[in-house]
Amino acid sequence: MLSPAFCDDSIIRQKRYSLFNFLEGQYLFLRARLFQWPRQFPTGFGRVINIFCMIAVIVVTIMAYETILEGWHLIQHPVTSGSGIWLNITVLLMNLAIDGSILIKAMKEITKEARLEVKGMAVVAAAFKNVGRAAPPTRLVFYEDLVAVSGALLAMIAVVVISLTSFQLLDGVVTILIGLLMVGVAFRVGYDNMIGLIGVAAPADVEEKVAQLILSESFVTDIYQMRILQEGRYYHVEGLIELKPGLALAEADDIKFKVRALLLEDPDITDVTLGILEDNGVRNWEPAHSRV
Repeated sequence: MLSPAFCDDSIIRQKRYSLFNFLEGQYLFLRARLFQWPRQFPTGFGRVINIFCMIAVIVVTIMAYETILEGWHLIQHPVTSGSGIWLNITVLLMNLAIDGSILIKAMKEITKEARLEVKGMAVVAAAFKNVGRAAPPTRLVFYEDLVAVSGALLAMIAVVVISLTSFQLLDGVVTILIGLLMVGVAFRVGYDNMIGLIGVAAPADVEEKVAQLILSESFVTDIYQMRILQEGRYYHVEGLIELKPGLALAEADDIKFKVRALLLEDPDITDVTLGILEDNGVRNWEPAHSRV
């Protein structure tokens, strides 16, 4: 039947990890729904969000270490079979239901933050494809619940196999696999938040979209230079734009503010700083896809 260690240790660890994910997911989504940026911080909290996500990464890393250590212990010291298969399957099914519902919610949140209109099973593919565009807390919940669901499935397979065979080593092997999945999440989320703290360039399609918006103004002839910095799912735009020759200073300023207002209409752009130059007759701007 089922090994007592698997019942008392591995499944308890899986339940603990699922409970951690559930509480963390509810907190992060509650923050996203109810928390309003105060007047003192009109553009949000920027990279502070990445710091809080890094704290969660540390917690997951510690849990992963303990899980791998326990799995290695179970491989070295296999335990005899016990009972309680239906109880364990029931517990794991409850974990799947809880973590699966949060994972689905995270997928929908990713598509919403990526400004995608998808329904049904298309949400799954869209979420995996556009997870990089989601806010750091949303990415954290997505990756961790992906591991929680995978871990519960692995644990359920191990429960069934161990109950039908005498392959007791599977207990420790599955525990180590779950720990390695947690390590993978810790590295992935940690890397995403590390580059978020440093500051990362926006994706090429976002840069191209911003360039098209700027060049859609009839008096703008070229973009001398532009830099778009991504913080979470929000962007900061800095650039120098070239205008048609012969414009008065007041007219040039009006055009600059018009272009700035046009960019700020995008809900993902929180800050725009533009300078203006007279057209120098040289084509400076090159689309991202044409650069080497």
